[in-house]
Amino acid sequence: MRKYYDDEIENFMIELYESLSEKDRRRYAAVEAKKIGHGGMTYISVLFGCDQKTIRRGLDDLGDKEKMNLQGVRSFGGGPKSKIDSVDGIDEIFLDILRLNTAGDPMKENVKWTHLSRAQIINEMKKKGINASKNIIKKLLKKHKFVKRKMQKNISTGTHKDRNEQFLNIADLRENYEHDGNPVISIDTKKKNL
Repeated sequence: MRKYYDDEIENFMIELYESLSEKDRRRYAAVEAKKIGHGGMTYISVLFGCDQKTIRRGLDDLGDKEKMNLQGVRSFGGGPKSKIDSVDGIDEIFLDILRLNTAGDPMKENVKWTHLSRAQIINEMKKKGINASKNIIKKLLKKHKFVKRKMQKNISTGTHKDRNEQFLNIADLRENYEHDGNPVISIDTKKKNL
């Protein structure tokens, strides 16, 4: 499926959509789908996690002054339950998918992220029989305290005057050790400076 907006814009759109009443949601979804044109209804229904029938109802509303009145707006929470609340075992399935694809900061236990994109998680959920939108995946990531991984460049600590000699010494030790028939395991570790 073609992506019409970048992640930041999509997140703003989802936040706005979720803040609206039921009527305004379908009308906003309809306006966004109309702006895109061909393929817009599919893209917006996946982005907002709403049915295409809802968007069609929104399009009908937009052309009808009588329907555009504010009477009969359902109170907050009066609509259908979110998949997070209505699908049995969704949390367990979600966490099982992320179990082998989770990383974190060794210096901060509560900071974790996944290497999977939202689209990959959606595909894995589909294999387990659950159709989930990007919005549902976003809510599940937030609920289970996954954060966005931030790219950062660490400042080098510089070089040591005997650095080359250290590596030559390691190479000699390794060669002698291997020559005696011993296995060699190479481990690269880095500790974050505090």
